[in-house]
Amino acid sequence: MNDESSTTTPRKPAKHDARGIAKVALGVVVASFFFGFAMVPIYRIACEHVLGIRMSGEAADAAQVAMMTEDKSRTVAVEFVANVNSKLPWSFKAEKARIEIHPGALTEVWFDATNVSDAAIVGNAVPSVAPAEASPFFNKTECFCFTEQTLEAGESRRMPVRFVVDPQLPQKTKTLTLSYTFYANELATKQLSLVPAPVVGIASN
Repeated sequence: MNDESSTTTPRKPAKHDARGIAKVALGVVVASFFFGFAMVPIYRIACEHVLGIRMSGEAADAAQVAMMTEDKSRTVAVEFVANVNSKLPWSFKAEKARIEIHPGALTEVWFDATNVSDAAIVGNAVPSVAPAEASPFFNKTECFCFTEQTLEAGESRRMPVRFVVDPQLPQKTKTLTLSYTFYANELATKQLSLVPAPVVGIASN
């Protein structure tokens, strides 16, 4: 008498760990977010260490600039390049592609930006000056790159840049190129949606 007493343990149905999936999804979102922010430092590293173009995003020392004297015996060409990162739906251009300046003279130029999307967006401009060895002699006293720029849907803005080229610029340097690349500031743009809109028809006391 064969007594088959082997018993099979019931197999429990596989269950997805909802918390695990949520963590993975959150990780992907966070990684994508920081990758977008990393584009600016990656661009900066590529320009400075690969292309030899120095980034300059700080205001020049006012006292140092005030001590500079215009050298009318010398002329230097300054070219302007305006770029927009592919993730930012803006148009951006320099009003003049090239000008001639005297070192030591305060010069003002203008750039135009337009938000061509249907929503408000915050952008940051990353500047660079070429050739790299001449960058320390390029002094910006006012620039839209010093702060975030918020453009409403369809809004256009003229933005000034004021600068002085140090008269100590090496004589061999005949041309300087000032370039800007605008990037979307995704964090600041998301924060715009958190600001409550004013209630129409209710007057404040």
